Amino acid sequence: MEAKAILRYARITPRKARRVIDLIRGKSAGDALLFLHFMPYRGASFVEKLLKSAMANAEQKKADNPESMKIVKAFVDQGPVMKRIEPRAMGRANIIRKRTSHVTLILSDEE
Repeated sequence: MEAKAILRYARITPRKARRVIDLIRGKSAGDALLFLHFMPYRGASFVEKLLKSAMANAEQKKADNPESMKIVKAFVDQGPVMKRIEPRAMGRANIIRKRTSHVTLILSDEE
């Protein structure tokens, strides 16, 4: 059985979120939750909350033990980019890109 959770429009760059996702891919949900809780990265809190959501979704689908389920797919896609302008000298401007991410986690029974 599979359980899925998607976090859309997260205000973190995809590159920083992928750094966290790559560390937990393939682990069991219980182990990954423990890893994420003590990770120093900002993206870990986003992914930890998403993993808890996926585990709750598995529980709703009547899974036996959501903590023993394995993270079979975890990926980060780029979301829309918010563009802001920072004034510079002599009438010029710099564009500030505030990037967003779409994070997807899929849990499955170990079989």
